Amino acid sequence: MDKNMLDIQFFDGIGYKPLIDFNDWRVAILRYIDELQPDRIEQMERHVETDEVFVLLNGRATLLMGGNGSTLDGVHPQPMEPGKLYNVKQNAWHSVLLSKDASILLVENRNTARENSEYARLTDDQRRLVVEIAQREGYE
Repeated sequence: MDKNMLDIQFFDGIGYKPLIDFNDWRVAILRYIDELQPDRIEQMERHVETDEVFVLLNGRATLLMGGNGSTLDGVHPQPMEPGKLYNVKQNAWHSVLLSKDASILLVENRNTARENSEYARLTDDQRRLVVEIAQREGYE
């Protein structure tokens, strides 16, 4: 097929991979990576200039939400269902638990990066809660 009409992208590696950038938006895939093992999640992030849309394609995933204030407001799990759109609002603290076979489609502003995002370290109690949530939800 002529690439001027149709660009087909695929990613089956590990971690985060932007696949399509166009004008102001980006489509990426997030797949399981060891850094997202429950006992290794040490922080949440928030994007100060944009929302970010998550769509579960395969496997299992749980969004971990931490409020939208200047500091984390706990750890609140939101199990994801395949095919539903989860719009993480601008300034909302978040992370995600993934099964080893999970793939998530992400849609975000093309310029979303460390420079316009903030990061907050989880307390020891919050880290223990992430592990408890993962155990309760059946993540390895």
